[in-house]
Amino acid sequence: METEGPPAAPGQYSQPGQPGPVLGLRSLSFAYQGLLEIPYEVILAQQHTLEVLDLSYNLLEESPALLGELEQLSTLILDCNSYSSHVKFPYMPSVTTVWINKNKISNLPIFVEEIHRKFPNIKILSMMNNEAAPSYFNGGSLPQYIDYRQYVISQIPSLTILDDTEVLGKERAQAKKTYRMQRIREGSKRRKELHR
Repeated sequence: METEGPPAAPGQYSQPGQPGPVLGLRSLSFAYQGLLEIPYEVILAQQHTLEVLDLSYNLLEESPALLGELEQLSTLILDCNSYSSHVKFPYMPSVTTVWINKNKISNLPIFVEEIHRKFPNIKILSMMNNEAAPSYFNGGSLPQYIDYRQYVISQIPSLTILDDTEVLGKERAQAKKTYRMQRIREGSKRRKELHR
C-alpha cells in the first residue's frame, strides 16, 4: 500500500506531518503484497469507516474471522488467493459485493451456503476461474455453466450480478423452478428409501 509523506512505522500508514495510522479511510488495498496473513491491525483501525477492502493477489488461505468487525464494509475483494470451499467468513450484513475469483473453491454447495449465511445482503458475487464455477474459460461446458448459475441464483436469491453477468428475471424464475423440482425429487427419493 502506498502513502504520501514521511515513511510510517511498519504496519502503520501516516498522514503527512502526523504520527500514527491514517484514520477514516473508506478504501484500503493490500493487493500484490505477497501476504500470508491478513494485516488486521491496520485494517481494524478503520473499522468504523472502511467500505472497500482489497486483499487480492496474495497467498491468503486463513478464514478472515476478524473482518466481521468492519461495520461499514460493503465490498470485499479476495481474488487470486488460496481460499478453499471451506473458508469460514464472519457474519457481515453490510457486505453487498464479494469477489473471490481464481481461488481454490471446488465444492459449490458448501461455499454457496457459507456465502448465503454470512452475507445476507449480498448483491454481487464473482467467483470465476474456480473449479466450482465451470465456464468456457476453465474447461466447463455450456450446460455446466448454466447449471452452476441456476444453482447459485436459486440458493442466493438476493444476487443481481453473478460473475460478470446480470441476473435476469427469467433466469431467476428458471433457477427457482429447476432447484425446487430437484428438492421435491430428492425428498421423494428419501421417503421411498425410508419405507423400504
